[in-house]
Amino acid sequence: MLYRVYQNQSDLMSPARLASQFMGKALWHDMSGRSIGRQMAARLEVFSRMRLTHSRPAYDITSVLVDGVETAVHEEPTLVSPFGTLLHFHKDTRAVHPPVLLAAPLSGHFATLLRETVRTLLRDHDVYITDWHNARDVPLYKGGFSLDDYTLQLIAFMEAIGPGAHMVAVCQPCVAALAATALMAEDDNPAAPRSLTLMAGPVDCRVNPTGVNTLATSKPIEWFRNNLISRVPFPHAGMGRRVYPGFLQLSAFMSMNPERHKEQFKKLYEHLVEGDIEKADTIRNFYDEYLAVNDLPAEFYIETVERVFQTYDLPRGELTVGDRKVNPAAIRKTALLTVEGERDDICAVGQTVAAQDLCPNIRPYLKAHHLQAGVGHYGVFSGSRWNTQIYPRVRETIYSATELH
Repeated sequence: MLYRVYQNQSDLMSPARLASQFMGKALWHDMSGRSIGRQMAARLEVFSRMRLTHSRPAYDITSVLVDGVETAVHEEPTLVSPFGTLLHFHKDTRAVHPPVLLAAPLSGHFATLLRETVRTLLRDHDVYITDWHNARDVPLYKGGFSLDDYTLQLIAFMEAIGPGAHMVAVCQPCVAALAATALMAEDDNPAAPRSLTLMAGPVDCRVNPTGVNTLATSKPIEWFRNNLISRVPFPHAGMGRRVYPGFLQLSAFMSMNPERHKEQFKKLYEHLVEGDIEKADTIRNFYDEYLAVNDLPAEFYIETVERVFQTYDLPRGELTVGDRKVNPAAIRKTALLTVEGERDDICAVGQTVAAQDLCPNIRPYLKAHHLQAGVGHYGVFSGSRWNTQIYPRVRETIYSATELH
């Protein structure tokens, strides 16, 4: 019912937004030099942009500097499953770089949220990403997708890349990435990652609980199941599938700081009126990504809330994948780097580094932790400090682990 109400409202508003977009472009073309015309065009553009989209934005990574040479990059699907694609960013170079699987969150946005992370890693690595599909586009007959399935999908992706690869997990998938690595270590799987980097992830949410953690524990799991799960309506391919709608997740994110978003749209209007297109484009690009929402399979969302945020299965030694208990102590040969942001209000300091204690059999020289001063959650994997201070530690971990083998 909730999704149907949202869909009806979206359908009703769509003609007005399309008309605003068209008229705004016309005004920019015909009256861009006149003050009144610029103001009207700016208003129309801001209105047309205050909308949600449900398709993955483009990565737009067509080239990267490799050893000072501009090198073409091509996207190549390596393995496609109903709920995600192993996407390879192939570089036109003879240089041999260590392969890296970037495990992206499945949390209401598309994997393109890690565009800058990919672009940076591409300088020195052969990069793959977990390009998750929108659950509302997956037909019911394709089955479900749970937290276990996410973990097993990471294993399948690592096996598709082959021996010698590394894994970098950002935020939510840190739990699944650690679980996948533990299972592969226990099985002596040759495709087990040579290094595992966990960045700003909820490994142990009992440590320094944030507002996100408090919200997750404020209601019983049945409340989440009964109030936040909807069925995908007609005419989408996944009609009838139970999902946690991306628009609900986005609403929760935006409600944490509504004034900031209002101020940003106000600035967008002002930059457009003033003709400062570069600053306007910065805001445009951010919200084109931020307002692109991705529905989560209901079983994955509910299990994540319950097992990661409510019952803390992994740090308590109770996490299972299928009928197998996850044992991080089985990890011996994989190097481990944990990264946290000093000002992270989503995954607080202490929640990710907890993985170090869960892996007692990794030798000390293969373990490292980096606490980045002055950054919040998104600053851990994007922005200037990611590029200049965090990324060098990630690269060092990957290359050191490569050389040890």
